[in-house]
Amino acid sequence: MSDIPRRLIVPKNITDALRNVDFPGSKENIVDLDMVQEIRIAGKKVSFSLVFQRSDDPQIEVVKEACIAAIAKYVGDDVEVQGNISVKAIHQMERPLLAGVRNIVAVASGKGGVGKSTVSVNLAVALANTGAKVGLIDADIFGPSLPKMFGVEDVRPAGIKIGGRDMIEPVEKFGVKMLSIGFFVAAENALIWRGPMASNALKQLIADGNWGDLDYLLIDLPPGTSDIHLSLVQTIPVTGAVIVTTPQDVALADVVKGVSMFQSKSIDVPVLGLIENMAWFTPEELPNNKYYIFGKEGGKKLADQMGLVLMGQIPIVQSIREGGDSGNPSAADPASPVGQAFAEIAESLITQLKIRNRDIDPTKKVKVSRK
Repeated sequence: MSDIPRRLIVPKNITDALRNVDFPGSKENIVDLDMVQEIRIAGKKVSFSLVFQRSDDPQIEVVKEACIAAIAKYVGDDVEVQGNISVKAIHQMERPLLAGVRNIVAVASGKGGVGKSTVSVNLAVALANTGAKVGLIDADIFGPSLPKMFGVEDVRPAGIKIGGRDMIEPVEKFGVKMLSIGFFVAAENALIWRGPMASNALKQLIADGNWGDLDYLLIDLPPGTSDIHLSLVQTIPVTGAVIVTTPQDVALADVVKGVSMFQSKSIDVPVLGLIENMAWFTPEELPNNKYYIFGKEGGKKLADQMGLVLMGQIPIVQSIREGGDSGNPSAADPASPVGQAFAEIAESLITQLKIRNRDIDPTKKVKVSRK
């Protein structure tokens, strides 16, 4: 019997066992809730810390006993864990970000030039027109356009101290709270930054903005897939993504890549739908005419093929370009045909978010694994 090799206990054995322990009143287990820390193993002796929101949490003893039982059942009843579980308070953990934001929506595109920022700005305004509390972050660090499109290029966000922390007060216009790196850099200056610098700038806009309570926070992402996209999903749990495209084949080909990124197993952010921009050209003097300059209904066909919702089609209208250049988004006039089109997309987004939140568990931040 002495020739039988002794079983080696490794940290994964412990975390696998503790995944069977749900926090009381929650559908999530204590490992996924990041409550288990500092696992140490010395032979059969196992010790670790449990992190609770309060040091006097009434569930402490219940969870500790459940941990002991789970390790005995799934690792072995000879494991020495009794008396080796310590308790830490939440203040020793990372401060939660955007606690008052109910829905975080990434607005993305497979390639540049499809009008993603124009859609982001007008969609934010259209959501605010419904009476919702709306925020917008310009995550296109190298090409910020939000200040110009809202006509606030000369505005500088104020600093404010909250709970001893220095925060940034977002600029507000048309009912939308907004922050952009463009508020802090001269418009004529190019940002020559490496990826990590841009990612840190985005994190600061998220973490240091005084966003308060919001129904919707839109994140206007740069085109394609980049460090910024990965930094976003690692920093905050994104509720869902909206993809903007034009009907032409070259844009649609890149949409597939963008959708694939969000739906990948490692990121797992639901794609709420597709918005087809520049769907057709309508001259203002011929409002009933449609000219399909970039192809007809390419976005609609792709949405059908990929099983996505087509949230709306936006025509090429001169007033949209003029509104963006002058700082008066078309959606600010909800009675106009373009304003109505964006209002319909906003209603579609609200509907898709309700369905997503009803049917799918909340998104988790992407964790960086180090091997």
